[in-house]
Amino acid sequence: MCLAVPGQVLSIEDDQLRTATVSFGGVTKSVSLALVPEAEVGDYVIVHVGFAISKLDEEAARRTLETYSELAASSSPEATGG
Repeated sequence: MCLAVPGQVLSIEDDQLRTATVSFGGVTKSVSLALVPEAEVGDYVIVHVGFAISKLDEEAARRTLETYSELAASSSPEATGG
C-alpha cells in the first residue's frame, strides 16, 4: 500500500528544479515541487514517492497526521493481540 504524507516545506534549494527540504515530523527529505510550483517555504504539501502532489493547510495536515497515528496504533501487535 502506498500513502501520501503531509510535510512542511523548510527550504527551497533550487528555484528552477523546485527541489525542497520538507519536514515530516522531524525527519527531513528532499522533495520535488515541480507538480506544485506555487508551494513556498512554510507551506504544507502532500508528498508521494518524492513528489509534492498538492498543498494543504496546517489544520488539514494535522488531521491527516493524527489519522495516520491512529491507524498505526490500531494495527500494532499490541492492539491486534499479536
